[in-house]
Amino acid sequence: MSVAVIINPNAGRPSARGVRERVALATSVLDAAHVPGEVFVTERPRHASDLTAHAVARGAHLVVAWGGDGTVNEVAAALVKASLSAALGIIPAGSGNGLARELKVASDPARALREAIAAQSAVIDCGEVNGRLFVSVAGVGLDAQIARGFALDTSGRRGFSTYARITARELFRYRCGTVRIDGAVHPSTLFVTFANTSQFGNGARIAPNARVDDGALDLVVVREGSRVASVCALPRLFLGGLARVPGVTMTRVEQVRVESETPMVYHVDGEPVEGGTRLDVRVLPGVLRVALR
Repeated sequence: MSVAVIINPNAGRPSARGVRERVALATSVLDAAHVPGEVFVTERPRHASDLTAHAVARGAHLVVAWGGDGTVNEVAAALVKASLSAALGIIPAGSGNGLARELKVASDPARALREAIAAQSAVIDCGEVNGRLFVSVAGVGLDAQIARGFALDTSGRRGFSTYARITARELFRYRCGTVRIDGAVHPSTLFVTFANTSQFGNGARIAPNARVDDGALDLVVVREGSRVASVCALPRLFLGGLARVPGVTMTRVEQVRVESETPMVYHVDGEPVEGGTRLDVRVLPGVLRVALR
């Protein structure tokens, strides 16, 4: 088995020395496991996808994404195009780590890599929004605005505290709109989420019943009664009780269309995308192979 480890040097904001230490650790684990492999460091956006495609073409059977949800998304997108010829491993180093948490990947990098090398593989579903793949969640509304705010943040700080600060800010700024979901009008919509996994990351469980291998997405629609009620309901995200909040509906779907009178910002695995007035969403059953301990 040949392994490729792809490191995002920006994930977790390490120093140059920290990046070198990540490379050395990955190389050491591969050597100790007596597994042939290569270690790469990304240099630009979408580079992880290119590196993954090249690694698979050279015979890699496991590609390990060392980074956050965006890095995992890039590697997964390239692996899906490779049609199950290699598995995805994860070393979580991002702000949310949604898929890593869902798959119970170890937080310690050396342990995560050792377990990925030794793991069995299984296939899971992915989702797609207007041709953009996602492995955990995608959505439009408040969560997309928070994702955009996080992407544009210049504080230099990442992690839960920054998400919390941006979420608080956007809760005061964001104005709910009206969307049509498969033709049905939904006024005062705070956000619409398409969930392949149960959580955004950081333990925020947006769709507690979502499963990565059930051939469906969980469509979560949150309509707002008042902003005070929305703020008070936030703890339910971490307790798995969002479904009991008034105005929240959760439905299993294989495909869905969301329309708006104005262009929508949406996100895929936390990465914001400037969209049009229509989102076509569908599940892609069993398209991604993942390493499971």
